[in-house]
Amino acid sequence: MTNDARKLLGNIGVWSPTDHLDAAQLRDFARKLEGWGYGALWQPEAVGRDPFATIAYLAGQTERLTFATGIANIYARDATSMKALQYTLSGFLPRRFVLGLGVSHAPLVSNVRGHEYKKPVATMREYLAAVEKALYRGPAPAEAAPIVLAALRPAMLELAKSAARGVHPYLVPVEHTRRARALLGPETWLCPEQKVLAITNASEARAVARKTLKIYLGLPNYLRNLRDFGFDDADFANDGSDRLVDALVAWGDERTIRERIQAHFDAGADHVCIQALRPDGALGADLELLETLAPGAA
Repeated sequence: MTNDARKLLGNIGVWSPTDHLDAAQLRDFARKLEGWGYGALWQPEAVGRDPFATIAYLAGQTERLTFATGIANIYARDATSMKALQYTLSGFLPRRFVLGLGVSHAPLVSNVRGHEYKKPVATMREYLAAVEKALYRGPAPAEAAPIVLAALRPAMLELAKSAARGVHPYLVPVEHTRRARALLGPETWLCPEQKVLAITNASEARAVARKTLKIYLGLPNYLRNLRDFGFDDADFANDGSDRLVDALVAWGDERTIRERIQAHFDAGADHVCIQALRPDGALGADLELLETLAPGAA
């Protein structure tokens, strides 16, 4: 087995919420990314559009762009449904689809979806085994889309190493990428997300960054992982300390942002998906920054 993540995803991709865009705007966004040379568009899942339906739509509006779920919630679909989705999109989009799976977070699973939130690693292990064994009688794809896991801490990283193709860590500092690579070895895909923001004034940049970070700092899975890297209650208070904000959001000029992206590669990342926060704090991607950071634009 070889690590061919960059062949499928490219060096740099884009992670972006898109529910605020109508169909035409969404199509234009994907076409811009493709035209700028990005390798992949990562689609999150929460309580908006279905990511698989969105991917199917966008694939028909583009020619080369790879699409990945970042991530699809395993509590949203049983194993049989997930295998059908994996195989269906694998057949329709050969080598243009990556299936990112995650256990999500207890508040979203229990309070929003009404399911019992169980132990993450054991639940994911059982789910992956069930997907593999699930009955599927549709046309078999020539190659099933690779599965990557939303893995943060060592136990989930170990599971991904043995039972998936790679990992897609979200909301992590560069040091996480370094530790993850050491644990995963050279073959497992490592595709971290990195938030970027084109504001050079420290107080202004941190204020915008905190608007995005606020929701995540109420989710225990992220906090437990960040504690492993020396952050504590003081860092999580008031929507994040300066130290925490600076570790999670690469803000500043183009050179500073590019240096952070490169730091992930230097630490062992195969692919980095950037989330370009808008300077005005509004939902959606900063298109100007994405064009500036586009592959080949340096």
